[in-house]
Amino acid sequence: MKIESIAFRGFNVTPKTNWCFVEVRTEDGLVGLGECTLGNHEPLMAAEVSRLEANWRGADARDRNRIARLLPHAPGGLVTHTAISALDQALCDLAAQRNGEPLHRLLGGAVQETVRLYANINRGANPRTPEGFAQAARRAVAEGFTGVKLAPFEPMVWEDGRTPANRAAYAEGLFRIAAVRAAIGPDVDLMVDAHWRFSPGGAAQLIRDVSAENLFWLECPVAEANHREITRLRGLANARGMRLAGAESLSGLAAYRPLVEAGCYDVLMPDAKHAGGLEEILRIAALAQTAGVEIAPHNPTGPVCHAHSVHLCASIPNFLVLEVQYGETEAFFDIVQGGSLRFVQGTAPLSQAAGLGIALNPGDFPAWKRMDRPWLDPRLG
Repeated sequence: MKIESIAFRGFNVTPKTNWCFVEVRTEDGLVGLGECTLGNHEPLMAAEVSRLEANWRGADARDRNRIARLLPHAPGGLVTHTAISALDQALCDLAAQRNGEPLHRLLGGAVQETVRLYANINRGANPRTPEGFAQAARRAVAEGFTGVKLAPFEPMVWEDGRTPANRAAYAEGLFRIAAVRAAIGPDVDLMVDAHWRFSPGGAAQLIRDVSAENLFWLECPVAEANHREITRLRGLANARGMRLAGAESLSGLAAYRPLVEAGCYDVLMPDAKHAGGLEEILRIAALAQTAGVEIAPHNPTGPVCHAHSVHLCASIPNFLVLEVQYGETEAFFDIVQGGSLRFVQGTAPLSQAAGLGIALNPGDFPAWKRMDRPWLDPRLG
């Protein structure tokens, strides 16, 4: 099962979105698939995958522990960790194909047959007015989703100061949250992603200001390194009936251990694209379980990460709910072939096909393109 090639494949799927993948081919004709989407870092990702191919062409694809080992101090940082994570995904896909079993069996077997999803409406909301967000949320609920998330506070970043623009962005964010809650009613879970835009004091004010909206969780209010303040904010959030969630861009068990030990979050959000591999996330989940912390993987990008995440979540006892992009583009379903990824009343059925259960089928999708003016603040990713 020697590796014949490791290839980077990137495609442009909307004016503001590229998706990037890793394909690992073996000499006996199998193809394993992983996702390495990292917005606005496509040239670096292509170079990193090329480096991996030069190192591991000819190696035995079964040697995952050696080939896809994450080293936390790697100088390439999140780019390297994302490429390694995608390589691990592809090698796991190959191993499960070789065994003739679905990927979740390679991970120890499913503890649930379907995976509950929540709809991330952030990229699908158009226009980006309170009513535009509300309309996107209504569509998701009409399709059976019982949870909805939005990231309502762009372009605010607290380090820019208490400017009129920042104050206006904050007020608009609160209007968006209120509009979505009114649209979905009281029984649908509502999550708000703050994307690290707040100072600790500003985040405390935010928790007070949104307490009437009955949030299921508040996500990433402040910088991940600020453990003491995150723990304080968790207490404020819990006192108002909401969870605190975060840690979507960390890599490796060692990065998650201090968060668990400090009691920072109710919900950890490791991402299959960044965390260092599927089995690394199982280790993170096991550590979290010892502290009563729930796992809700970050998953707002393409269909390959989604497919891997479904197999992964089915294998995690302390799994809570899985994110999925909603309403951005039909490319999510059209750029792959094999088992259907269509959502079923807000859930993802568990594939029983060998391996991941899907393969790339890009057809006429163009190659990735440079985003000269990315819609996300480049300081936040």
